[in-house]
Amino acid sequence: MAHANDKLLGWVRLLLTPGVGPVIGRKLVHAVGGIENLWHLSDEGLRSLTGVGPVLLAAMRRSSLDEARRRLASWERSGLTMLSPDDERYPARLAALDDAPLILFALGTLSVLDSSRMLAMVGSRKASREGRLLTFRWARYFSRQGVTIVSGMAAGIDWAAHSGAMEEGETVAVLGFGLLAEASGDQRRMIGRISEHGCVLSECLPEQSARPEHFPRRNRIIAGLSDGVLVMEADRRSGALITAQQAADYGREVMAVPGSVLTRTHEGCHHLIREGAMLAENPGQCLQHMGWQLVRQTARRSYAPANEQEEQVLLALSQGPLAMDALSETCGLTIPELSSILLALELQGVVERLPGSRYLLNVELKES
Repeated sequence: MAHANDKLLGWVRLLLTPGVGPVIGRKLVHAVGGIENLWHLSDEGLRSLTGVGPVLLAAMRRSSLDEARRRLASWERSGLTMLSPDDERYPARLAALDDAPLILFALGTLSVLDSSRMLAMVGSRKASREGRLLTFRWARYFSRQGVTIVSGMAAGIDWAAHSGAMEEGETVAVLGFGLLAEASGDQRRMIGRISEHGCVLSECLPEQSARPEHFPRRNRIIAGLSDGVLVMEADRRSGALITAQQAADYGREVMAVPGSVLTRTHEGCHHLIREGAMLAENPGQCLQHMGWQLVRQTARRSYAPANEQEEQVLLALSQGPLAMDALSETCGLTIPELSSILLALELQGVVERLPGSRYLLNVELKES
């Protein structure tokens, strides 16, 4: 019987073989009954396997056991954990997929990869401040409900999702570059934080830098790890739609947050909704759609208006974010009067100012 480390070495050797991707690699291993058998086959035995032609046969014969051993030792010295499909710690949701990675490189707490509730939150890199704020709050809410948030650690929605999740719970980041590749200071700090509040994963060889073709592959891992995918804000060109499509192909739930039809920032979300994605207006609806019971009540802070003018302003904002000129017209207040009220409310955390002098209500209004 092969030792566990010998099996891992066999998977690393397969990963380093040119022309072998996740699908063909897993088919070869399945066909011969295990990774330990694959490397003992004769040329005739390899040629008999479906998908092995002269080019792949030559590549497998050139594959170096010594090189695989050297690379594995180097990665282990760097503190990385390597998960192969033979490892009981390999995430079960991914293991069931035909195109699951041959090796997952990991930093952090591996147990979160099989959390009972896994939700991907994805969206645009160039998300609006409002979209990032909403994502942060929803991720924090989900974490309070025992949901592990999965995302891709890109700027915008992904970053907000990880940040909100770490306020209350755990998160998983799937990268489009290797865990030992050169990265910005902010990226390195975020990798460190997430590895302390969950797990950072990559399918890329640890030294590989980010490349455009890595991100669709990363997105399939995000979808495969999760029970459902929630698209927070995305235009029609966003990679988040690839994640959503992959999730649907895997039989996962797909949800999307609608937005204004006056901008293009939610066109991708609206497309998904037209195609059958669940329209998500609040995080509680998402829990219900996923069939997840509330773990704990999360009552929103309430606020009683100090006077009639405050009440007018807050009632107007309860319908959604508004610009100052629209508030002035709705409430019948001059700009100086309104500015004074909004400043007082902002200092108390009752409202939040968004770009373009728009204001967002942060509390529930107490009934008078």
